Amino acid sequence: MKTLIWHALVGIFLILSLTSCKQHPQDVVNEYYKKGEFNGSVLIVKDGRMVCDTVLGFRNIEKGLRSDKNTSFYIASLSKAFTAAAIIISEQKGLLKLDDKASQFIELPEYAKDITIRQLLHHTSGISDYENLFSKKGLTNTEVIAWLFSLKNLDFIPDSKFKYSNSGYIILSQIIEKVSGKSYGTLIHEQIITPLKMNNTYVYKSSTIIQNKASGYNQQKKPDDYSILTTGDGGIYSTPEDLYKFDQALRTYTLISKENTALMYTPAKLAGGQISNYGFAWFIEDEKGGKTAMHTGGLNGFKALFWRDLQHNSCIIALTNLGDAFPLGNFLHDIKKTIQ
Repeated sequence: MKTLIWHALVGIFLILSLTSCKQHPQDVVNEYYKKGEFNGSVLIVKDGRMVCDTVLGFRNIEKGLRSDKNTSFYIASLSKAFTAAAIIISEQKGLLKLDDKASQFIELPEYAKDITIRQLLHHTSGISDYENLFSKKGLTNTEVIAWLFSLKNLDFIPDSKFKYSNSGYIILSQIIEKVSGKSYGTLIHEQIITPLKMNNTYVYKSSTIIQNKASGYNQQKKPDDYSILTTGDGGIYSTPEDLYKFDQALRTYTLISKENTALMYTPAKLAGGQISNYGFAWFIEDEKGGKTAMHTGGLNGFKALFWRDLQHNSCIIALTNLGDAFPLGNFLHDIKKTIQ
């Protein structure tokens, strides 16, 4: 009997020891901030319960302006999830079908006449990425489309492989404008931002005034602000709190039907039978028996992370305006250890 009690006490001690060794998410965020690797805003939810909601550092270093929970950060490629949602909403309204050819809606080069909306969503269309144009200040969707017309062919046969293409999501943005008769920004505000009360989220254009906007910086804290004007692939400023509202709307089928939500999280099947790890604007993985959806973003002095455990209503959202300094992969790994 004494032996059983002893073993029980030892077991309880070990459990308590292991529990006490597990870091709190806030401690991990603080460590990255103290090392100079993070400057921005973080929101972490575990099983539907918020376990970290913090803002650290400055939105404008030169002026000494501190960030707060209403500070809007450029989210770069996280914007693609808004584009995909708008396309699916358009499909639900009967304005398009996912297997329609993109050229039914907008003018495209002859070599791209047969690529479909679904292929653009999946990054399996073969359309070339405009990555070499990123450094052009003020770059617009029109200029990217003109650049596509200067090319002779696709990068590969559609559906034969996965290759990430920002250009593809710019085409999707143009399709959204065509079928709705509205600008991309107007439509995203009307169908997503306003209904969800995402009060600090903006589709950016040169005339946009964001009172509490974060400026971008490089690792040496020198200005490296967002400077292009494309939409569909990027172009949105937001906060972790607003992105969490978007997360919850997707979980509760507020914007997108249950059937289409399942489709959104289904990776593309390639022509050779292989399965990619990308659905509609989400990288999909099976982790410990649960499915996760994730996307990252980065441009100029900004980096963004949006990781979502679809089974357990958990998510990690981190936005920084000290882009080059932020080791995004390491941060995600360390935070996941605190909540899984």
